[in-house]
Amino acid sequence: MKSAIIGIAGTQLSEAESRLLRSHAPAGVILFARNIGNPKQLAGLVAALRRDLPEESVLMIDQEGGRVARLRPPHWPALPAAADLADREAALLHGTQLGRICRQAGFDVATAPVLDLAWPGASSVIGDRALGAEPDRVATCGAAIAQGLMAEGIIPVMKHLPGHGRATLDSHFALPRVTAGLDELAADFAPFIANQNLPWAMTAHIVYTALDDRPATLSPVVIERVIRGMIGFKGILMSDDLAMKALSGSPADLARATLAAGCDIALYCPGDEPGNQAVLEACPPFTRKLR
Repeated sequence: MKSAIIGIAGTQLSEAESRLLRSHAPAGVILFARNIGNPKQLAGLVAALRRDLPEESVLMIDQEGGRVARLRPPHWPALPAAADLADREAALLHGTQLGRICRQAGFDVATAPVLDLAWPGASSVIGDRALGAEPDRVATCGAAIAQGLMAEGIIPVMKHLPGHGRATLDSHFALPRVTAGLDELAADFAPFIANQNLPWAMTAHIVYTALDDRPATLSPVVIERVIRGMIGFKGILMSDDLAMKALSGSPADLARATLAAGCDIALYCPGDEPGNQAVLEACPPFTRKLR
């Protein structure tokens, strides 16, 4: 099983994708709106993926609530954005409902909670996905969302370490540079420190100039000194999508660089067959437990 999670192209598993999963088994597959039509179709796709993937691999969905929801009405209930959750009790209910939706749809992992702070003047890419601007509130409500997810048997993924909230550019389209000093960044780190014992986390494609001139995803300095050191996270560390425009380079080179920097899993989401094959061929076997 390779140290990568990949996307697939459409609502059905193609013969080529099936062969690739069997020959270069990834640690998991992530699904998006392009893969989901209705419950019957999704159940068939999940069954096909389970057939071709190793038993220990995972099925992941990018599902937070609000505008980041791949399971949507009319087939699945809508959940509010994180910014609309009033308190810890509401966050716990949100996590429980989110976990139930994901579990019933056949998933193992959901990429939530977002523990980035809502900073004035920042890019809207985080926006109402953030639980607030106060580190204590974000930490407490984020922990409650994760608790609700885990109560339903879903692995949470906190994101985006060590903090995406200050970015003034959307890392889907450009590389943000955060110039805050280390003392200022302590506020961004705080929700992650409070949740350091969660099982999975995702990195940010952001340059923190006080730490390194490389994006966090590709920086051994940020991963070893901050994420593993100051934050104290010891769980499964996954990159954000390597196909985002914040990063430059081939999928294979980025996957190698991500793992060399200290991530456990390279995430590659677009679902294109050449990119998937290149990433899987570039990644070594995964040696940790996923669950």
